[in-house]
Amino acid sequence: MTYTQWLIFILAIQVIHFLGTWKLYVKAGRKAWEAAVPIYNGVILMQIINRPKWWIVLLFIPIVNLLMFPVIWIETIRTYGFHKKLDSFLVIVTLGLYIFYINYATDAKYNAERSLKPRSELGEWVSSITFAIIAATLVHTYFMQPFTIPTSSLEKSLLIGDYLFVSKFHYGARVPSTVIAAPMVHDSLPYTGAASYLKSPQLPYTRLPGLQKIKNNDIVCFNWPADTLATMWGDTSGKFTYKPVDKKTNYVKRCVGIAGDSLEMKDGYFYINGKKNELPYRAKLQFYYTFECKKPISQSTYPKFLLDKERTGVYKILTEYWENEKVQEAIKQNGNLSKIGQDSLYTEVAGGVNPQFAQRLKMINVENKININLTSDEVERLKKYPLTVSVTKINHAKDKAIFPHVKALGWSQDNFGPIYIPEAGATVKLDKNSLPFYEQIIKNYENNDLLVNGDDIFINGEKATSYTFKQDYFYLIGDNRHNSLDARYWGYVPFDHVLGKPVMIWFSWDANAPTLGAKIKSIRWDRMFTTVGGDGEPVSYRYIVFALIALYIGWSFYKGKKKNA
Repeated sequence: MTYTQWLIFILAIQVIHFLGTWKLYVKAGRKAWEAAVPIYNGVILMQIINRPKWWIVLLFIPIVNLLMFPVIWIETIRTYGFHKKLDSFLVIVTLGLYIFYINYATDAKYNAERSLKPRSELGEWVSSITFAIIAATLVHTYFMQPFTIPTSSLEKSLLIGDYLFVSKFHYGARVPSTVIAAPMVHDSLPYTGAASYLKSPQLPYTRLPGLQKIKNNDIVCFNWPADTLATMWGDTSGKFTYKPVDKKTNYVKRCVGIAGDSLEMKDGYFYINGKKNELPYRAKLQFYYTFECKKPISQSTYPKFLLDKERTGVYKILTEYWENEKVQEAIKQNGNLSKIGQDSLYTEVAGGVNPQFAQRLKMINVENKININLTSDEVERLKKYPLTVSVTKINHAKDKAIFPHVKALGWSQDNFGPIYIPEAGATVKLDKNSLPFYEQIIKNYENNDLLVNGDDIFINGEKATSYTFKQDYFYLIGDNRHNSLDARYWGYVPFDHVLGKPVMIWFSWDANAPTLGAKIKSIRWDRMFTTVGGDGEPVSYRYIVFALIALYIGWSFYKGKKKNA
């Protein structure tokens, strides 16, 4: 819906409000016309139901207003003596239209002195929970939102099982475009998996002013641009799974390139405007290396400093068994396994494996080579390992899956570019060579009608030889370079897909631990309430936070004891 359509919709709501409440305004000693004036009628209604005038602000905040409207409907009918549970149920299921019945078909009496206290303990609980959800939704949507790290793409900087606070106000809070959605959840309802939102109506993209702009090497939380396609860019099946922008999958990556940059990758390292990108101290790049050992690699010869304490061995699974679906299901049930290597042959076994199970899958100790994901420090240490023959960095072959998916470019995930990152207001030349870089921007991100006829390009029905971008774009990458689904595969991230800036890790544990007891033992206390951004060692505020929590608990206990006395 456009802004004009929304204006018409809001005016229609005002007319419905006037028709359904003007007699109730009169019974409260007000004038009938006061029920017809937008915003002013809301202020007067707050006076009538004896509630704070600032509540009217909450009615104009997307998502929050979905919770506030039922509250105000119930408060209104109770002000006129309709306190029964059936009345509350009817006003909610009729979306407030039950007030028409009270307005025209009953002799409702205005009670200016009604008690605002819930009439039962259950009512008090419902009231408290409702306003707690409203407050949490307001904070969650516009100020600070919790996220979890599910993958290893930023491993070493952020770990699997880290729980983050993501600031919405650093880059400017994005007003939700999805108007009707369940609060406090993302794109699906818990346990059911059903969509948590309606695809329409949609608000036009709006963003509040931010405190800062995205800088090179910032860690950014965003909505995955490719989430609306069945696979990736280049999919010609026509199978689309449409999601609104604010309901696309949440991702966290490092912003290597910002709008206006020229980006190039050489041997896995980025060069920005011709200069090698210098990452902050906390960023630990990882690449796959082939480790060659003097002896067959086994539990006893594998470098112990590269194994977590739970891991017990390294095995090889024959290809025909690895590719079998039943084997894959058995692996999930019998052993917590994670692939190592490009060819899906080498598998590192975490948490142990039943010997009979290993024999049944024809799992054997690998020979003297294996691919391992390593940081530069780990590489230097591995080179000094007595059994090491060589440690060789893997350089991937040419791959047409690399954005912009043009085979003739000969790009790979380690070597590509230069590539220009579009900036709002910048104009680029359009032809058959440059179009693959900007096609998705023109069609999907900036909503133009694009048609290609031979060598001619038409935008919104007019022949085009250039294009001017409407917003900024960013290039977001994982530090785990050989184990990250990132911009190398799906291209640019539009600014309207940016959610916010991770600022703090508030909790952390091993999310892959097999049992709850093991997860509790794996809590990483040293990471709790530590900062995410910046250079140097992370700054921890955990003792300050724990002290504040203890003070709050003590104060609450004191107040409760004093109240009882």
